[in-house]
Amino acid sequence: MNATGNAAAPDLDAVREALHAKESQLLGELAQLETPEADQGGISFGKRVGDGTAAVVERLSQVGAHDGLQETLADVRRALDTVDDGTWGFCDRCGQPIPAERLEVRPWSTLCLKDAAAR
Repeated sequence: MNATGNAAAPDLDAVREALHAKESQLLGELAQLETPEADQGGISFGKRVGDGTAAVVERLSQVGAHDGLQETLADVRRALDTVDDGTWGFCDRCGQPIPAERLEVRPWSTLCLKDAAAR
């Protein structure tokens, strides 16, 4: 039995390929968010919600998205490390196998559901 509870060993080359593809996707999304907008004029605020307020709200949304992408990128890179060191498919915290269904959907999972929920 392997880490995912299956009788057959996972295809680690396919896992590694999927993780590298996800890493490339995330790097592209981060680069897009980090590219300065052409119009960086002054933002003014008044008594009414206007363009300035909308621009600030949009920027705050982008910062949140950027933080989420950075976190996922760190997870992907950690999962790549676990593939290389032979611990892929086991929870980093409790050491228990991560269910195959979770790894199928999120091959970059390094925590079981219980420990991921406590994160």
